[in-house]
Amino acid sequence: MGFDQYHEPPSELPEEVRTFARVGASLTEEAEAIGWYEQRLAVEPDPAARAIMRNAQEEEFKHFSMDLEFLLRRKPVWCEIARGILFKQGDIVQHGEAAEDAAS
Repeated sequence: MGFDQYHEPPSELPEEVRTFARVGASLTEEAEAIGWYEQRLAVEPDPAARAIMRNAQEEEFKHFSMDLEFLLRRKPVWCEIARGILFKQGDIVQHGEAAEDAAS
C-alpha cells in the first residue's frame, strides 16, 4: 500500500491524523485478508490445511476488531453511529439511517 493512504501532504498532518490513517490502512488490510481466507476456505479440500486457514482467519478477525475499536475510540460520532447499527437484529439499513439521524 505504501503511503497512498494520505490525501494531503503527510508532513502537514498532525501526528494523531497520521496514526489514524495508519490504523485505517491496517483495518483495510485486515478486511482484505479476511476475504482472502474466506475464498481459500471455500475451495480447500484438505481438512488440515482448512484448519490452519481458519485459525489464521480468526487472527485477522481479532486484528480487524482491535483496529476498529482504536478508530472508534478516537471518533465519538462514528462510535455513536456504530452503536446504533452493530449487533442489532432487524434491518441494517434502517438501523443505519436511525443511527445517523440520532448522532450528535
